[in-house]
Amino acid sequence: MKGNIAGLMQQAQKMQQEMQKAQQELANMEVTGQAGGGMVSVVMNGQHAVKRVTIDPSLVDDVEMLEDLGGAATNEAGNRVEVCWVA
Repeated sequence: MKGNIAGLMQQAQKMQQEMQKAQQELANMEVTGQAGGGMVSVVMNGQHAVKRVTIDPSLVDDVEMLEDLGGAATNEAGNRVEVCWVA
């Protein structure tokens, strides 16, 4: 009986270590979301932190479109992170 519990504890500890490693790998990855045919790009890490935003200079005059595309690109990047967490 003691051997079974010790074995289960070792398995649980190994699974926990593997989960921590997978979470760290996901946190370090970067995904890119784009909107407006690539006119706005958002790079986000696996913890949903936005790392970079790239905006085509032609959008600077159209604030409303810029706001819409910025949100859309951010949402796309976030969705890509979620896919990685599920996979």
